[in-house]
Amino acid sequence: MTENRLAPRYGQPDIEYFRRMAETPPDRDGPVFMVNLMKYREVADYADGRGDIRSGREADNEYTPAEILRDIGAEIVFAADVERQLVGETPKWDRIGIVKYPSRKAFIKMQTRQDFRAKHVHKEAGMERTIVIACLPMPVPELPEPPTVTCAEGDRPFVMMHVMKYGEAGPAGMAEYSATAGAAGIALGVRPYVRLRAERTAVGDGRQWDEVHFNRFPNHAIFDELRANQTHKAGQPVRKGALEDSYSLMLIPIIDRLAAAIRD
Repeated sequence: MTENRLAPRYGQPDIEYFRRMAETPPDRDGPVFMVNLMKYREVADYADGRGDIRSGREADNEYTPAEILRDIGAEIVFAADVERQLVGETPKWDRIGIVKYPSRKAFIKMQTRQDFRAKHVHKEAGMERTIVIACLPMPVPELPEPPTVTCAEGDRPFVMMHVMKYGEAGPAGMAEYSATAGAAGIALGVRPYVRLRAERTAVGDGRQWDEVHFNRFPNHAIFDELRANQTHKAGQPVRKGALEDSYSLMLIPIIDRLAAAIRD
């Protein structure tokens, strides 16, 4: 695998991390979850100048290497459209995808396959920006199931995703935030879904991240109620002090077996 092959237009690979993954001894390797934040080109831009016109999203849909993933024991375990971006101005992400690989070495092996490279031209054409974060599961607080909520017409459940880089107050600050503002959400029926620890940004813009959290909301009305909650509002300065950088994304899942894949 050459460095040239690891230089797509949509992001900068961490060459040293790719080497570490390739050289990980089997007894220290194991499942890894690759979290993909994706921003599409409005119109796909193929390097060979082909004349067919399609959107960046359509090109990326054609790229999706589901059969190749199955062949190496990997699986797309989460895919969602970004309905709304609440925190983090740029880029404006379009879709989130998470692939569970049986090992880091399997992820590297896929990059060398000829059938993968043939499909990759579609991702190269359709993707404007991406961040790929290699993650490992973290414990999730065990809470009782929330009461069933009836959604008003046009409303629906969603998943809130937080991509976080800790700042000065760090995890202790987030724990303080969770004990107050987070508890207000729990009381309304919001539930922690999945917690992931970032091992390294495999492809991106030079930024590193610490954790990726997913919370389930019963509906958008609950979200609006939480935003208006005074305890939740009072906790926002604590959250800001805990984080150096973050994205908060409201997601509508298309594929969702993330929690099940962690248990497998």
